[in-house]
Amino acid sequence: MKLCFIHSLQNPLPQRLYLPFKPKTLPTHFPDSAKRIQTSAQVTTDAQTTPVLSSVQRGNFSPTSISYSKLLSQCAASKSVGVGMEVHAHIIRCGCSGDQSLRNHLINLYSKCRFFRHARKLVDESTEPDLVSWSALISGYAQNGLGKEALSAFREMHSLGVKCNEFTFPSVLKACSITRDSVLGKQIHGIALLTGFESDEFVANTLVVMYAKCGEFGDSRRLFDAIPERNVVSWNALFSCYVQIDSYGEAMDLFQEMILSGVRPNEYSLSCIINACTGLGDGTRGRKIHGYMVKLGYESDSFSANALVDMYAKVKGLEDAISVFEKIAQPDIVSWNAVIAGCVLHEYHDWALQFFGQMNGSGICPNMFTLSSALKACAGLGFEKLGRQLHSFLLKMDTESDSFVNVGLIDMYCKCEMIDDARVLFNMMPKKEMIAWNAVISGHSQNGEDIEAVSLFSEMYKEGIEFNQTTLSTVLKSTASVQAIKFCEQIHALSVKSGFQSDMYVINSLLDTYGKCGKVEHAAKIFEGCSTEDVVAFTSMITAYSQYEQGEEALKLYLQMQRRGNKPDSFVCSSLLNACANLSAYGQGKQIHVHILKFGFMSDAFAGNSLVNMYAKCGSIDDADRAFSEVPQRGIVSWSAMIGGLAQHGHGKRALNLFNQMLKYGVSPNHITLVSVLCACNHAGLVTEARKYFESMKELFGVVPRQEHYACMIDLLGRAGKINEAMELVNTMPFQANASVWGALLGAARIHKNVELGQRAAEMLLALEPEKSGTHVLLANIYASAGMWDNVAKMRRLMRDGQVKKEPGMSWIEVKDQVHTFIVGDRSHSRSREIYAKLDELFDLMYKAGYAPMVEIDLHDVEQSEKQRLLRYHSEKLAVAFGLIATPPGAPIRVKKNLRVCVDCHTAFKFICKIVSREIIVRDINRFHHFKDGSCSCGDYW
Repeated sequence: MKLCFIHSLQNPLPQRLYLPFKPKTLPTHFPDSAKRIQTSAQVTTDAQTTPVLSSVQRGNFSPTSISYSKLLSQCAASKSVGVGMEVHAHIIRCGCSGDQSLRNHLINLYSKCRFFRHARKLVDESTEPDLVSWSALISGYAQNGLGKEALSAFREMHSLGVKCNEFTFPSVLKACSITRDSVLGKQIHGIALLTGFESDEFVANTLVVMYAKCGEFGDSRRLFDAIPERNVVSWNALFSCYVQIDSYGEAMDLFQEMILSGVRPNEYSLSCIINACTGLGDGTRGRKIHGYMVKLGYESDSFSANALVDMYAKVKGLEDAISVFEKIAQPDIVSWNAVIAGCVLHEYHDWALQFFGQMNGSGICPNMFTLSSALKACAGLGFEKLGRQLHSFLLKMDTESDSFVNVGLIDMYCKCEMIDDARVLFNMMPKKEMIAWNAVISGHSQNGEDIEAVSLFSEMYKEGIEFNQTTLSTVLKSTASVQAIKFCEQIHALSVKSGFQSDMYVINSLLDTYGKCGKVEHAAKIFEGCSTEDVVAFTSMITAYSQYEQGEEALKLYLQMQRRGNKPDSFVCSSLLNACANLSAYGQGKQIHVHILKFGFMSDAFAGNSLVNMYAKCGSIDDADRAFSEVPQRGIVSWSAMIGGLAQHGHGKRALNLFNQMLKYGVSPNHITLVSVLCACNHAGLVTEARKYFESMKELFGVVPRQEHYACMIDLLGRAGKINEAMELVNTMPFQANASVWGALLGAARIHKNVELGQRAAEMLLALEPEKSGTHVLLANIYASAGMWDNVAKMRRLMRDGQVKKEPGMSWIEVKDQVHTFIVGDRSHSRSREIYAKLDELFDLMYKAGYAPMVEIDLHDVEQSEKQRLLRYHSEKLAVAFGLIATPPGAPIRVKKNLRVCVDCHTAFKFICKIVSREIIVRDINRFHHFKDGSCSCGDYW
């Protein structure tokens, strides 16, 4: 082989190629008695050596150099070191220990069996160890992964003037590969060039491997191309190196090139390329290689079978992996590890533990990789007792200093909710590396101990421990849970400083945290700066917009996501449905429903529950009911959503019937469900039923009443005119009444024109929420209804002097996938002229039908005619008028309002729905009003 180009890679070779060798200090005296050798190892025998050994022991053996050599060769081939030692003892007794040929056989035996102390002693005892002795020792070191020791022996050999041959060069070059010593590798290459061994097939192949493993792939490929007759070993040497450094695509290309060149792959080639398919995640090509393997008759090869099990488990299906595994006649530890790890990967943790039990029963002892997978399975199933047993087993294996094992144990204890045990183990670790910190921080986060997780990260940072994107993502998750916006900003700054600002895991975590902390503008800024938004980034941003009532932005972002070709997942669809629910965007919600059907998310609980919620909040309780019936596994969230929807729509008795049905199915209510039940009673005026549920919720369901339950009950009693009972409940509450409770009492005072109660409730509300205008307005309404106009004027002055602005009434209506917004007297809409003309037309018809405007509810200090004009152009009336001119005849009109619908609008809609023969559905801040045939579903009780 011509390798002239190597001269361009190195300086001219000096006479001395290496640094002066410092020989390893060895014991000066070794017991050389036969007895010492015989007792120094456990004796093992095999079928080949046993008959000969028996002859030796009986004295029927002819002690010749040839017979000893043959026996020692058999011992080396079978690694029967015990038998070899007995033969060695016999050689000593017979006085043949000075035979150099026998000494070389013994060095070879001890080296292959990792008895390097014995091998080295034999080398040192030789007056002039020859090339065979050194080659055997160096080969033994290299084959057992002891690269430094092999190179040390080579330097000593070279300093003694012993030259390499075609057998020594591959071992020395392999040692250079192990130590990644490319400088020494190039020097060895130079020796091979000078001595003419570069053209040897084995030397050339080992050079290819050495350069590749040292990262010199250009040189490796040039050497490979210079080989005149490349056989399968040459090809294997190169593409196996590509696989080992994860350059799987290049390995596949080389394999194809080898096939096209007419070289037939062997079992090593195929197992190596199967590993490349695994790395690429290409199960299709992996299956083709499997077929090729069967065709060439290599399917029974253990290396190939193990590679297949691993490949199918990681990139195809677990069933295929198990099928291959079950065909292995005698699975080894690698086979078992592959199938057990595959089960864990696919979260079949029970199967993993079953295989683990079968492996133990087969007599194969687990190693750290097996136990690591078993620990993950225990974590997945919450089997803390078995996890503890494995921990004990690991302690017996003396692996307490192994960080990999300790991290697996910490993870297991955390996932089994044994965080204290995890912390004890973590604190006992002598050296805590990043992976251990990540495991314990993640454990605290998973167990809801978010403050502890954040504190641990601060401690980790102070100690100067390196962190990665996993650390930052985990800490940001806990930061979001505790709403620590300042800490989030610090983590953001740290991610920029440490170069993680472009990592998608960190970006997505920042988006999620800023969104959950209410800083939607910060999240939007990060999102806009993303070069490659993935589904997770879109999900986080859409969710943030949905949570903070920016539904229109969420829907726009979804359209952008579709244009980029990103397929949504069930979480995106759930967030979009919540956005549609907040907007009352019924049409767009139906479109999202179609997408859920198209992408097969109907079996997803999140999507199903969001559908129920969306349809209920968009005013279609029948659609909500159909969606509820299609949820495959209805949990408490599903039932609560439907019961709450029925309650909001005023179907109190239906809601209670559904609640009883839920109890029959064995689903226990939570505090949210019981709020919905009490709201159902409230909207339907079912005082007796509400009392029964409220008084028994702790006894029957184990739910202690909270502020929201008391507020709902007080609101119901107040609406029903049971003011004294409501006040008694306020006075006996186990905690101070909050704004919801006093708001309920203020609402009751308005309905029943109770000035005294209204003043007290308003006084408490103004102390709790001084910035809220609703309190001033409601109290002014109470004064107005009692004819106390001086007090009304006083309230208006208080609002003006205190710079309290009345929250403007706003209404929304969706038409042709677009949400239109209106405020009182709004003339900014492009079709304002038509809207106002339609309202004038409607009012003419309403006056004829007996409608009279309720000007007494308008608190403006203006003339009666002006009050009538203001009432006419309330935001909900403008929205309904637009709906009448912009939607097909007969279609329901769905309007959402940010405040409680006023009495005049409520009355007007009863007239309008009858005049135009349309159903008008209005969702105000408290409930739904379905206007149809001149009446409202609330029965004027709101």
